[in-house]
Amino acid sequence: MHRCYLPGIDFSTASQLVVEGEEARHALRVMRLRVGDVCEVFDGAGHAVRGSICAVEGSSSLTLHRLEPLPPLPPVARITLAIAIPKGANMELIVQKAVEMGVSRIIPLLTERTIVRLSGKDAEAKTAKWNRTALEACKQCGVNTLPIVECPQTYTRLLQRQELPALRLQCAIVPHARPMRAALEEARAAGHKEALLLIGPEGDFSPAEYAAAEQAGYLPLSLGPIILRVETAAFLAVAATRYALDA
Repeated sequence: MHRCYLPGIDFSTASQLVVEGEEARHALRVMRLRVGDVCEVFDGAGHAVRGSICAVEGSSSLTLHRLEPLPPLPPVARITLAIAIPKGANMELIVQKAVEMGVSRIIPLLTERTIVRLSGKDAEAKTAKWNRTALEACKQCGVNTLPIVECPQTYTRLLQRQELPALRLQCAIVPHARPMRAALEEARAAGHKEALLLIGPEGDFSPAEYAAAEQAGYLPLSLGPIILRVETAAFLAVAATRYALDA
C-alpha cells in the first residue's frame, strides 16, 4: 500500500487529510492512485492513519477521508549510528538500510582517514539527499518515525557531545577490544534501551582517535576476526544491537 508523509498534523482530530506537493504528485503520477483507492499517511513522529481518496486536484493534491488510526509499532531500541562517510555511493546505501533496520539517528563523520571531504553547500546538498533517502526508506518499509540524518561533522565534535546515548560502543580493530556479544549481553542485563554505534572509515580510526574515544567513554568492541567493509560493519553492529536491546 502506498504511504505518504505528512508532518505536523494532529491525526487524532482530523476528519480529512489533504496531501499536496511532491507527495501528492508521486502518489497520483507515479503510483497512479485514483479516487476510491486506499492510502496510508504517517507524520514521521510515530503516528499513521489509513484513508480512502475522496478527491484529487490535478496531480498536485489529494484528499483522504474515512480515516482509520493505525496501531503503533512495537518499541525498538533507539540506536544512533555515527559513521565515517565512505567513498562512492555507499553512504546512501548505509542510510537506506540503517533506516530499514530501525536506526533513529545517523551522524555522518569526517575522521582523519575519511577519504570524502564535505563542507559548505556540498555538505548541505549531501545531507538533504540522505534525508530524502531516509524518508523513502520509511515509506517503503512501514517505519512511522522518521530518523534524523545530521549534517557531516568532525570526529572531535562527536566526542564532545554530551546529549548522546550513555551506552557508546566503538567498533574497533584493536587487541583489547571486547567481544560485542559479551558487551551487549551486559548492556541488556543493565536495562539499556539506547546505544550509540561508532563505525570508522575504510582505513580505520587512527591510534589517536581510538585513544580519544576511550577517554570520552566509548567502549571498543570487536565484530570478530574478519575485517569488514564499512557498510557491512554498520549492518552487523546495528542488527546485533537491535537483537540484544529490543524489548
